[in-house]
Amino acid sequence: METIKEEKFEKERSLYGASDKLILSCNFGGPLDGESPLKECKNIEVKECVFDLRYPLWHNTGLKIINSSFSSLSRAPLWYSKNISINNTTVDGIKFLRECSDVYIKNSTFNSPEFSWKVDNIKIENSSVKSEYPFLMCNNLDIKNLKLEGKYSFQYVNKAKIVNSFFDTKDAFWHDNDIVIENSIIKGEYLAWYAKNLTFKNCKIIGTQPFCYSENIKLINCTMEGCDFAFEYTSVDADIHSKILSIKNPLSGKIVADEIGEIIFDEHRRDKNSVEIIDKSKITANK
Repeated sequence: METIKEEKFEKERSLYGASDKLILSCNFGGPLDGESPLKECKNIEVKECVFDLRYPLWHNTGLKIINSSFSSLSRAPLWYSKNISINNTTVDGIKFLRECSDVYIKNSTFNSPEFSWKVDNIKIENSSVKSEYPFLMCNNLDIKNLKLEGKYSFQYVNKAKIVNSFFDTKDAFWHDNDIVIENSIIKGEYLAWYAKNLTFKNCKIIGTQPFCYSENIKLINCTMEGCDFAFEYTSVDADIHSKILSIKNPLSGKIVADEIGEIIFDEHRRDKNSVEIIDKSKITANK
């Protein structure tokens, strides 16, 4: 593998089509403001580099990024690429990761609106993400120890396993299918609407109106905080070891909680017998 070391690249497509290269301690930026410096490359290792140019890494195959940084000038840094490894890297460029596949991320920090759209097979460990629309329309996610600050997170996601993570977000997991979340904290409003086959195990769920218009929602050994009007028109199997402020119009299944503040059925929701609701505080009081 040829090494390119301590050089500055600022022209358009400066290393276009490069292959089998170690790019070490280089700077991509300057007055010429050229785009796409590493486009259509194969088997490239980028180490200790700084990116200040737009669209630097498009249509790459076999890409490693280590100890590098992408400034806010590096708009849409990494699109249409596959077999990607990112380690100890900081990203401040908008729209990082779009329509990529087979991505492994570790020990990295992302401040990137529209982070990771339409990505297939992405694994993330020990990282943090700040984004307005992270993980839109992604498939096959494997996430461990992720700290997420977002707004409309994980929408239209198909198949994900998430463990030991903290999410501060709203409108998360809408229209999702086949998601498992374990040992995590999810804070935000309107969690998991219009979703199907979601399982939360040993999780803490914080925020108003979770799990509405959804199908086959499972909550195993979970707690809730500030959760009201939960489970409207949802089929659910929930084991909650805390208080639920209120439950509204659940569709079917079973809900068990330490305490339930209010159970609401509207006039048009007459089939109350399709769901079993157990308030353990009332059982204890009656003994």
